[in-house]
Amino acid sequence: MSSTGGFFFTFFNAEIAAQYAPALGAGALITLGTGAAVVVTGTVLGLVLAILRALELRPLTWAIVAFADILRSLPPLVILIVLYFGLPELGLPLSAFFVTWISLSLVLAAYAEESIWAGIAALPAGQMEAARSTGLSWWKAMRWVVLPQAVRRAVPTLTNRIISITKNTALGSVVSLNELLNAAQGASSLSGNPTPLMMAAILYVIIFLPLVVFSRWLEKNWVRG
Repeated sequence: MSSTGGFFFTFFNAEIAAQYAPALGAGALITLGTGAAVVVTGTVLGLVLAILRALELRPLTWAIVAFADILRSLPPLVILIVLYFGLPELGLPLSAFFVTWISLSLVLAAYAEESIWAGIAALPAGQMEAARSTGLSWWKAMRWVVLPQAVRRAVPTLTNRIISITKNTALGSVVSLNELLNAAQGASSLSGNPTPLMMAAILYVIIFLPLVVFSRWLEKNWVRG
């Protein structure tokens, strides 16, 4: 067998690929679903925290800053393991999916809050004052004047964090979440061949490349526009 043929037989074995494609497809759906849930809940929670911080209530601000700093300091894997093994001790056992979802959502919320708050803080104080002088309530001024500008400023850093953190769904394999990487590792071990891992790599590109391309489009056409 030629070296080229041996390479494809080892890393792109058609028989093994066909055998384990259903398992990897199911794992990809779990990765996609978990990632989507993390993006929605993490971003919304981060937005809410940034708005609450803008109220400038000192105890609340301290609590939000502490939350963001602690969550950004801890590796996501540590948070995931603590929740997975710690919550049952408190009588709150959760499935691998919920633990992965909650852990990554909290991490994303911490980064989203800091990104959006940075956008709010970068705006001149006169923006809010001018909006209030027209008769708008604090919330309406925040909703229609401050937030659109702040989110626009936050998009570049926020989209990078979303991509980085959603890829961490692979950490769910540590707590037996049967996502894409876990399925690929299991299939590779059973088959004694790396083809399933190569398939997983291709599926990761298929899942996350559109998000990367969309983030570039968003930054070019919305932020700069």
